[in-house]
Amino acid sequence: MRTDDFLEVMHELVAFVRVVESGSFSAAARRHGQTPSAVSRQVARLEQAMGVCLLQRTTRQLRLTEAGLEVLERGREMVAAAQASLQVAEGHVGTPKGLVRISAPKAFSRHVLQPALLDFLQRFPEVDVHMLVVDRSVDPLREGVDLVIRLTDDPPQGMVARALMPVRQLVLASPTYLSSHPPVSAPEDLMAHSCLAIGEQERDSRWRFVRGDDEVEVAVAGRYTVNHSEMRLAAVEAGLGVGCVPDFVAEDALKAGRVVRLLPEWAFDTNYQGLAHLLYSASRYTAPKVRALIDHLVATLSRPGSRRGEPG
Repeated sequence: MRTDDFLEVMHELVAFVRVVESGSFSAAARRHGQTPSAVSRQVARLEQAMGVCLLQRTTRQLRLTEAGLEVLERGREMVAAAQASLQVAEGHVGTPKGLVRISAPKAFSRHVLQPALLDFLQRFPEVDVHMLVVDRSVDPLREGVDLVIRLTDDPPQGMVARALMPVRQLVLASPTYLSSHPPVSAPEDLMAHSCLAIGEQERDSRWRFVRGDDEVEVAVAGRYTVNHSEMRLAAVEAGLGVGCVPDFVAEDALKAGRVVRLLPEWAFDTNYQGLAHLLYSASRYTAPKVRALIDHLVATLSRPGSRRGEPG
């Protein structure tokens, strides 16, 4: 393509971005009052002009090619820049409005993110939020998500990562269970107890503890294995054994005395904890609607007195 040829395919590039964000040609067509065939032809013209395949089409889904990922990233920047320019012309810079898509793990969404989002929606009546609640890793470019919350101590390269709050897994038991079972004063004591593990990986039945320079790993076993934190907490409260539960899920039960934290002087070392990060694509053009939600979540979840995983 010649340098100025992009002027001839700008509409096609916008159509391509909208197709990926919407997830299908039909959804993109409905969004812009066109027919699916018209949108499909626009994307086909863009591919022909560029000489590369951008989308692999199947009967069930669209999949971006490697070239498609790069074009999507640049196309989104172009669309964001154009929107920012229009906002300048219209005098609406700094006025958040429109749809923001955000993804986060299930338990974190339910216990931590939901109150913050409800408050945000009250504060910004012209902004809509599409919440994707999943425990799998979400690719924001492929899935058209503006913001992703991920528990990790190693944020991915190429994205902006804003730290929100630490998340820890706590080892808990109910007072009823402890009254009829041997005391737990050291990690090794857990081998004599029924322990409720997560069960997603083979190592989930080996619990590792750290205290200063001391490290202890014990093999645990129990009658109930479940990879849902609220269900695991309910089983602990029912007296079925000792379980590991995220601190923000266990907070109310701890305060009410329905469960007791075991081995508080030991750090429970597991892959299911870390620092909750807010991730988004690096760009000079961040729409006011997205910037408003970023600032709200950072201020709400990182400020002193917010839920920071310190239930005691």
